[in-house]
Formats: sequence, structure tokens, C-alpha cells
Amino acid sequence: MVILLWVLIGFFTGAIPFSLIIGKLVSKTDIRAIGDGNPGGANVIKAGGLKAGIPAILLDTLKGFFPIYLAQKYGLAGWALVPICMAPILGHAFSPFLRFRGGKALATTGGVWVAIVGLWAYPLYGSVAGLLALIQSEDAWSGVGGMLPTVAYTIFIGEPWLVIFSVLNCTLLCWTHRHALVRPPKLRPWLRNILWRSPA
Repeated sequence: MVILLWVLIGFFTGAIPFSLIIGKLVSKTDIRAIGDGNPGGANVIKAGGLKAGIPAILLDTLKGFFPIYLAQKYGLAGWALVPICMAPILGHAFSPFLRFRGGKALATTGGVWVAIVGLWAYPLYGSVAGLLALIQSEDAWSGVGGMLPTVAYTIFIGEPWLVIFSVLNCTLLCWTHRHALVRPPKLRPWLRNILWRSPA
């Protein structure tokens, strides 16, 4: 029952559409009508700039962080944390407040991982996500690709519950990005110029 309670807390916390709310408050815009229609921080930035985007991303991150952090403070650990860690990510991706059409859950995923491993979650994720963003222009490939070193890290430290969670998390991100992942990565112009430059 305790685990179920924390799962519900995590899910409904994750389901709060902070980006959509801030987008409407700051830019008076429904961010679902912008770009790819995702109710997430990237479209808040497009609608209202960084002054709106940064708070939106921060809140989407914190709603992933706090349920996991507090559950651990309560004494939950190991396998009990798998459904609790998934809950805010699922809440964001399938928010009942948005008729179960939520966002892509990257910021919320980041918050969950910070609660588990600390701020190391960001350089771990960014090591591959940043490289992919540098060499190709499809954001979905960068966003999902950043999970690969995270999965590798969990395998390296040998915590079975964490491996399972990382794989489930990666699978969910593939689902939320599925429409963009069908498009192959497009190399950046600078890299294309280097690879296909005619020899002198």
C-alpha cells in the first residue's frame, strides 16, 4: 500500500502540465499549437523565450525529482523504487489533465535520475546527447540517445533494479519520440562538408 501511495503521488505530480500552464500565463499561447505540438519546455521557449522556458523546464524537472527524493527519505529503496520512478515520467507522458496526451518526458526523466544518482545524471546523459546534437539535427535522436550511457552506467554498477528501470525509461522515451524517430538522422552541414568535400 505504501508503494502504491507513492506511485499515485508520483503519477499525479508528474501529470501536472507546468509547461502548458506557464506557456499560457507568460505568452498567452497554447504551446500545443507550436512546433511539434509537444506540451514541453522546448515549445515554451519558442512561445515565450527563455524567461518562460527556464521556469517550465525547471518545474517539469522538479516534479520528477521530489516524489523519488521523498520516497527514498521515507525509506523506500531497491525494487520498490522501480514503479515509483516510472510514475512521474508516465504521468507527464500520459497526463489525465491533458486527456492522456502529455509530453515527451525528457525533463521529468532528468529529475528522476538526479534524485537517484545526483547531478552526475546530467553529464552522463549529455555525453552522448550533446555529441548527437552536434553532428545531426534530429532532436529526437539526441534526446533518446542520451539514455544510452545512462543504461550502460546502471549495468556497470550492477544494480538489477536500476538496470530494469533504465531500460523501461529508455523504452518509454522511444515511445514518446516515436513519430520523430522514424525520420533518419540528418548530418549537420559542417559535417557533410567535411565528409563529402571533393579532394583538391
